[in-house]
Amino acid sequence: MSLFLTIPEERIIHRGNHFFLIRDIYPVSPGHTLIITNELKKDYFELSKEELAELPLMIQKAKELVEAEFQPNGYNIGMNCGETAGQTVFHFHCHVIPRYKGDMDDPRGGVRGVIPRKQKY
Repeated sequence: MSLFLTIPEERIIHRGNHFFLIRDIYPVSPGHTLIITNELKKDYFELSKEELAELPLMIQKAKELVEAEFQPNGYNIGMNCGETAGQTVFHFHCHVIPRYKGDMDDPRGGVRGVIPRKQKY
């Protein structure tokens, strides 16, 4: 069974038809939110058409909930698909990571930073 399916209801900040939202317990930044499938799906590539249609709405909802509490200057949105990509929990989840001016010296390259030597170009 997936650990995500044992998350207590009181941690859930929003529930959609196919996903629920929680704050990450190891946040990269204040407001870091996870979008998790209600049913066990390994990664993005296992999502149904219905789940794929709802995912952008959940990303927008996560942003709305973040901005009700915090004042980020930007966002990184991402998911890890497969062990080689850094996935450690094999239950679909999308990270919505608020970014704040000055939270790192030079943010240029954004998600390219998953391979540090490739971040700067």
